[in-house]
Amino acid sequence: MTKEGKLIIFSAPSGAGKTTIVQHLLTKIPELEFSISATTRKARGDEKDGKDYYFITKEEFLHLIAKKHFVEFEEVYSGTFYGTLRTEIERIWELGKTVIFDIDVEGGLHLKRKYGKSALAIFVQPPSLEVLKERLTGRGTDSEEKLQERFAKAEKELNYAPRFDIILKNHDLQTACVEAEQLVGNFIA
Repeated sequence: MTKEGKLIIFSAPSGAGKTTIVQHLLTKIPELEFSISATTRKARGDEKDGKDYYFITKEEFLHLIAKKHFVEFEEVYSGTFYGTLRTEIERIWELGKTVIFDIDVEGGLHLKRKYGKSALAIFVQPPSLEVLKERLTGRGTDSEEKLQERFAKAEKELNYAPRFDIILKNHDLQTACVEAEQLVGNFIA
């Protein structure tokens, strides 16, 4: 039986800065270990299997759902699944570390409901929807159709912010990173 530990959940619409903040925290707080999500999407750029994501087929993913191997999963975009394997959380707790997530909003809320007081759920809020759109467009990684899908999803996700323990405003990335360090440090202390 694995000893239960703590979880830190960072959620936000795509482009709000959550990944950058989580990467910052991983360099600053050695007690944290990143939870690698499973996904059915293809690797982008220099992403590596087992480091950035566990890249698996849709068939494999559905099989793991049927076997109840996920603590949470979502069909984030049509035909594209993301999820957290129970073994991933157990692996990190076995190391005596706190699990940190960079996860979509609905997945983040699901984890918070499941783990309650053992989890700190932080919503990273962009300065505005306009700034978010500029950031996503500026990445240059998505087609116009994909961008429209992301914008629509972001608008919906911003409404979930009040359901999180903390709303971290990301008007200035450096300030948001420092605030995140304090929040996480206090929670795991």
